[in-house]
Amino acid sequence: MNTIEEFNKSVMHTYGRFDLVVEKGSDRVCTDENGKEYIDFGSGIGTNSLGFCDEKWADAVCSQVRAVQHTSNYYYTKIQAQFAGALCNTAGYSKVFFGNSGAEANECAIKIARKYSFDKYGKGRHKIITLVNSFHGRTLCTLSATGQEAFHNYFFPFVEGFDYAKANDIEDLKAKLDGACAVMLEFVQGEGGVIALDKEYVKQVCEICHENDILLIADEVQTGVGRTGRFLASEHYGVHPDITTLAKGLAGGVPVGACMADEKCAEVLTKGTHGSTFGGNPIACAGGKAVIERVTADGFLKEVEEKGRYFKEKLEAVDEVESVSGLGLMIGIKLKTKSAADVVSAALERGLLLLMAKEKVRLLPPLNITYDEIDRGLNILTEILNA
Repeated sequence: MNTIEEFNKSVMHTYGRFDLVVEKGSDRVCTDENGKEYIDFGSGIGTNSLGFCDEKWADAVCSQVRAVQHTSNYYYTKIQAQFAGALCNTAGYSKVFFGNSGAEANECAIKIARKYSFDKYGKGRHKIITLVNSFHGRTLCTLSATGQEAFHNYFFPFVEGFDYAKANDIEDLKAKLDGACAVMLEFVQGEGGVIALDKEYVKQVCEICHENDILLIADEVQTGVGRTGRFLASEHYGVHPDITTLAKGLAGGVPVGACMADEKCAEVLTKGTHGSTFGGNPIACAGGKAVIERVTADGFLKEVEEKGRYFKEKLEAVDEVESVSGLGLMIGIKLKTKSAADVVSAALERGLLLLMAKEKVRLLPPLNITYDEIDRGLNILTEILNA
């Protein structure tokens, strides 16, 4: 029995997997069990923000593993304090709650918004407005928050109290404000096709929320921690949401979720109102602290922006490419004639890992990818697109 057969015998078939068994990785290249190498333009869907087994990151994680791997949240740990302080200082928030995933972080944000409104206004003002084409997670609550009909099936009944406004349509949002306690949005809709929101629209949403004491929640699970060339994508838009959620690249490949709240919302969740057994796990905190130290180093985020522009320029020069969307190293490629699924499969055969988002090829390379690695990967992709 080979590895894939052994895997499929015991693991639920909830993913459309490719026939690749990843054995090990170094820098931005992984190796399969047969020794074939692959350049990684996907970083585990934006999670391996420093590539595979970055030396300083691995040293920090392994050092923590040898000290203490877990303790319950009845107690304190130095590493969680250090990570929380670094994260809040970098992002400009008062306090953070740690969970294990983006869905958990978004669940926390939803609970904060509803409790904030309940504490101040009582029952009945609990609606969360999200955007059509959004994606916020796989739990029942975050699936309910997701503004894509394709996800609203099978698991009935879904969680009530969500409404979906058309992206970049401020009048549609205004029409749905009655009973709302929060608006939740992604500045770049990743799973929805790597589509950035209009800046004027975001500004208007922020003003409406402020005028009506409606909380603004930013889901930066995919856009955060330097992915767009700024620590938070909100910085591109000149806004500071009441709540921001992070996950994916935050700990460099170790499971973590974070829900950050400003002073207005920082004390909403009190003892016993929320929790997570593994939230703030010391290993994840060590990985997160190492990531923050790297992405906030002088010149790092500027390089991310520059590499994003480099990708865009190279891709737009390819005849098969109709358009390139996204911000920084969060890139969507719309093709003229070829199927994105076929391109991703062909790239895998050639030793390049790509992603998809709807009909687009999606790139989420590690933030510290080198220009040599970019060129090697783009050469493979260009040859496939020109074939």
